[in-house]
Amino acid sequence: MSPRQACALPGYCALYVGVVGLLIYLSQGMVHLLLRRNWIGRIRLALTLVGLPFTVCSSGVRPTISCAPSYPFRTTKTITTTTTSCCKLCTTSVRTMPSSAALHVKSRCPQYPGSKIKRFPVPDDKVDWSQKWPQYNPVNHTDPAVLKKPVWADAEIGVFSPKFNTVDAGVDRTSFEGPYKVENGKPLNPHGRTGVTGRGLLGRWGPNHAADPIVTRWKADAKGAKILHSVSKRPILQFVAIKRKDCGEWAIPGGMVDPGEQVSLTLQREFSEEALNSLSVTPAERAKIHERINKLFKSPGFQVYKGYVDDPRNTDNAWMETVAVNFHDESGNSVSELPLQAGDDAGQVKWVDVDSSFALYASHSHFLELVAKERKAHW
Repeated sequence: MSPRQACALPGYCALYVGVVGLLIYLSQGMVHLLLRRNWIGRIRLALTLVGLPFTVCSSGVRPTISCAPSYPFRTTKTITTTTTSCCKLCTTSVRTMPSSAALHVKSRCPQYPGSKIKRFPVPDDKVDWSQKWPQYNPVNHTDPAVLKKPVWADAEIGVFSPKFNTVDAGVDRTSFEGPYKVENGKPLNPHGRTGVTGRGLLGRWGPNHAADPIVTRWKADAKGAKILHSVSKRPILQFVAIKRKDCGEWAIPGGMVDPGEQVSLTLQREFSEEALNSLSVTPAERAKIHERINKLFKSPGFQVYKGYVDDPRNTDNAWMETVAVNFHDESGNSVSELPLQAGDDAGQVKWVDVDSSFALYASHSHFLELVAKERKAHW
């Protein structure tokens, strides 16, 4: 009996789904197949009903599994900026993704990325800190690279005492989610348990802030006229995409906010470094890049998202948050004329048509869908 045939009969549907769910729990190799058939919701329901944990690493947008980090961590770079205020965020009619709409999922991936560490399994009904769970015994893990105390990382709690829920010596320890709890001197993930304590691959205790610049233009013909999609009849947007070196997936360029740095500067810097490779060009070329970038990033930006990121690097005590902003080259005469060149965090970079069929890393498809709707473009 096929899945559709089974679920056409109410008496068989729950039993069928339960059996499928248990098989997946025993064999992770089957998850890929069932996800492609959109069975996540049924599997989650079945396993929840029988009291078993269900954790998959999916973006919530596409039926894929990925536990790679959402943002490549920068180690040591010297950054020079040419302006102190280069971005105005349009917040009057912003439609953003709800940051607390669902339980975090990638943050409970069975194996912590970049390690052999296995998370303590956390079922959906035990994620929230308000649920008492005496049996909870998470593994403590902080990556050796973080323990070496690079410039982007905190020291261990006890060696120093950071001031949480405030800006502490230039480091923004506030959360977009609001005040978070601190227990035994350590911050608690506002979205609940993850099965791992410590910082994992993240440098900061508490929120680790990132920024994602979404740079778009209209796809145009040789005469400069907008090209309409053959089906939707709407104009086609293009955005600058990078191919990540760590996982080989296409993504929006982005990175971490440096201590004391305005998010507006992070957006500009990360785009310049990852999509235009501004760190390796001559001073004359760098000046040209900054001139074009400044022109684009001075324009009003559409704030697409601001909040918690369901990232596989998250732990009970450290987590990712981001601001995603769309900067649109309406006339096509700013960054559109610059040659794209991949920086050290990117394998490739190119202009890509905004389309729902184009597979993207993590939750980046969510961001682009909102951009397309805001711009009244094809999706």
